[in-house]
Amino acid sequence: MYSKIAVVLSVLAGVHSQQVGTNQAETHPTLTTQKCTASGCTTQQTKIVLDSNWRWLHSTSGFTNCYTGNAWDATLCPNPTTCATNCAMEGADYPGTYGINSAGNSLTLKFVTSTAQKNIGSRVYLMETDTKYQLLSLKNQEFTFDVDVSNLGCGLNGALYFAAMDADGGMAKYPTNKAGAKYGTGYCDAQCPHDMKFINGEANVLDWKPSTSDVNAGSGRYGTCCDEMDIWEANNMATAYTPHPCTSTGQTRCSGTQCGDDTNRYNGICDKDGCDYNSYRMGNTTFYGKGKTINTNAKFTIITQFITKDGTANGDLVEIRRKYKQNGVVYTNSASNIAGTTGNSITDTFCAAAKTAFGDTNDYAKKGGMKKLGDALGKGMVLALSVWDDHAANMLWLDSAYPLNKPATAPGVKRGECATTSGVPADVESQVPNSSVIYSNIKWGALDTTY
Repeated sequence: MYSKIAVVLSVLAGVHSQQVGTNQAETHPTLTTQKCTASGCTTQQTKIVLDSNWRWLHSTSGFTNCYTGNAWDATLCPNPTTCATNCAMEGADYPGTYGINSAGNSLTLKFVTSTAQKNIGSRVYLMETDTKYQLLSLKNQEFTFDVDVSNLGCGLNGALYFAAMDADGGMAKYPTNKAGAKYGTGYCDAQCPHDMKFINGEANVLDWKPSTSDVNAGSGRYGTCCDEMDIWEANNMATAYTPHPCTSTGQTRCSGTQCGDDTNRYNGICDKDGCDYNSYRMGNTTFYGKGKTINTNAKFTIITQFITKDGTANGDLVEIRRKYKQNGVVYTNSASNIAGTTGNSITDTFCAAAKTAFGDTNDYAKKGGMKKLGDALGKGMVLALSVWDDHAANMLWLDSAYPLNKPATAPGVKRGECATTSGVPADVESQVPNSSVIYSNIKWGALDTTY
């Protein structure tokens, strides 16, 4: 899952305080969820919080932007620690600025929101309290939600996934982090993103390079890595679910080779490729999409089960199963039609076979495979929900033919029916700004109790 920075807010007026601003009150929207057992499901009054990367940063002594467009203010942010002292993070106007609307158990994320500013995409986290993320420990359990991607086309990604973040957003570990989970800090994922403005309570200003393709993004010296479980990366044309283990434990700041950037992709601490199950890529082109078996013109339910070797929450993770439910009918995941691979779920055996069939590097096994991902799930991971476009690869890795230097007829290259010319951010941002994804009815608990 690539990380994206949205445009910062314009200068506002009001009072301030060091590192956490008070011009805009931070009020977390409620998103009710359910926890289930064999006896039934109990409703929880959980909430969501916007990631810190989307928030307005201004000086603590006034309202000068610490970050504008894709560049830092050199006076306020000459180095990581001074910047952390000089800059305050503001609360969010969720519906007005970011196009984020919650009602009951439903959350709508709009792609582009234009008010006084233009905001592109968003990422939010599920909260247990106003200062703590909800940690989900899912070994020998399942996670279920409804989704509507009918308004989300080629080049866009409605992603729901787990990241091995700290429950408090890193506040206890890093004293310079005064904002914590209340303001959406502490993000990490298996791509070890360098575009995060703050990592480990310090500004990521060293070696900062503004993006040449994104007026709102840049990258710094450091990345922020952790195990990631992509439950759902999808639009109305294609979908994949993908575990990404890391050799590190929990949120880890990386630099240099350990980030796995560019030619060091397989030398870093995280499996950036992951082991994905995309029905179209696995040879079934009629299972998922508009008017197909799982019809993306209408809402449906996704069930993901985390199976352990001994059938307990303490056992090693050995399989990740996928089911769908639509119009009252439960569907098992489509089976692989690729020569040399069998089954319809993710296991270490499936991953090895698929990597061989597609000629891909099995970094998944190198980084610990199913067991390592299971260890992270056992400790508890944070739920992230997002909508985004892709300045790196136009989302072709999800819904089209990718990589472009291989023939589309080669095994594993075709991932969906979108054209290889689709997904250009400038195009989707201008042509389909009102795209959106709706997540609802989130449940987790004992196997076969949530649907």
